[in-house]
Amino acid sequence: MALSEASILPASDSSAKHNAPKRRRSCGIIPEYLSASYGWAYLNRKNACLLDREAVVAAILLGNQRRLRRAALAEIEPGQRVLQAAHVYGCFIPELACRIGTSGHLEVVDLVPLQAALCRRKLRNFPHAHVRIADAAEPGESSYDVVSCFFLLHEIPDEEKRSVVDALLGRVAAGGKAVFVDYHEPSPAHPLRLVYRWLFNHLEPFAESLWHHEVQEFASDANAFRWEKVTMFGGLYQKTVACRV
Repeated sequence: MALSEASILPASDSSAKHNAPKRRRSCGIIPEYLSASYGWAYLNRKNACLLDREAVVAAILLGNQRRLRRAALAEIEPGQRVLQAAHVYGCFIPELACRIGTSGHLEVVDLVPLQAALCRRKLRNFPHAHVRIADAAEPGESSYDVVSCFFLLHEIPDEEKRSVVDALLGRVAAGGKAVFVDYHEPSPAHPLRLVYRWLFNHLEPFAESLWHHEVQEFASDANAFRWEKVTMFGGLYQKTVACRV
């Protein structure tokens, strides 16, 4: 069931639909939505170490984890400066560091100190990689050739999605791109459609929003980018790339 479809998305004037909230969160403050919905997965050390295993990631992504990682890494070239928004369980982080190579630079930001520590442990043999404790909606002022957002958007409320998407797009250098890999609305005939709707309702309260909105709809200045989308596994997953024009 490895269906795939690609499209070039028309630019949308999402700034007319919303204004991204402007706020600054104190460093180290964990947002309520995260502790309430994902505290068990990201704030509990024992659970985090259990979940941060390739076998667990493979089960969660139905065996698509390698394909999804390859899709993201295909957008990155050796020697580039890359910003990764949040630690990712499994092998993605070290594979990303390997892909960039020692001539490039990888910066990872995560709001949770525990997640930053787990990420640093994975990157201890990669001197060209650096981990900072920071909100993805406030990643700093540097510019990057590629900004990567791998399965983060489905875990945050729509207001946060807007802040994060705007902040990450703002860090894309001239000629650079932002890469979003995440869930997507599956085809109506997908055998797991109802299963995932149930899972989202009970375990992932912010995920189904990506069934109803394109990533570019969360961008205040979508017209500054050329948007392309590829869906995978019957539409359940997407790779959306925003190239600065």
